[in-house]
Amino acid sequence: MDIGSWLHGLGLERYEPAFRNNAIDTEVLLALTESDLEKLGVLLGHRKRMLRAIDELRITPLPAPAAAPSPADRAERRQLTVMFCDLVGSTELSSRLDPEDLREVIGAYHRAVAETVAGFDGFVAKYMGDGVLVYFGYP
Repeated sequence: MDIGSWLHGLGLERYEPAFRNNAIDTEVLLALTESDLEKLGVLLGHRKRMLRAIDELRITPLPAPAAAPSPADRAERRQLTVMFCDLVGSTELSSRLDPEDLREVIGAYHRAVAETVAGFDGFVAKYMGDGVLVYFGYP
């Protein structure tokens, strides 16, 4: 809130220099007392009008200042490469291996892919059976 505009709205713009010279901002304004206003040279009738207006400000909170957009809020166009890799011959392996052994083979394959992808700053998005979905340029 602009203190000068607030004072103008009350018809008390003559006190704007005193408020500015004493570094009265919105936070300080809400803490002002009648004694403070008297020290600033505000006339008695004007003090009463200001105190009523300050009380109204306390009851009706001021709108929060608009926050600057964070980097996450800003749109950004990026190049994204998507790769899906699949273990060749896994169907044949499944017919020849015990399910626990097949799970170990596929687990070793997933670990090898994840290590390789990490070496190129990639991101493993999802494991799908014997396949791996990978993103480069994300997040």
